Amino acid sequence: MKGSEKLKALTDFGIEIKTALIKLGKTQRWLEEKVKEKTGLYFDSSYLHKIMVGEANPEHIKAVIREILNIQG
Repeated sequence: MKGSEKLKALTDFGIEIKTALIKLGKTQRWLEEKVKEKTGLYFDSSYLHKIMVGEANPEHIKAVIREILNIQG
């Protein structure tokens, strides 16, 4: 990472994802696979990151993540 690059802060939803994964003892990779299984769509770590920092806001994917992690929406 270059000196001028900054890590993007997680949104509240991103923090909820991280917290839920920790409580479940699961990884982001596990979540990515679950989202792929439930939606049949391509879903990878880059897309998950964009959702977690607010660069992407796909409501249908967020709903699936909430369902998988049992996050209240």
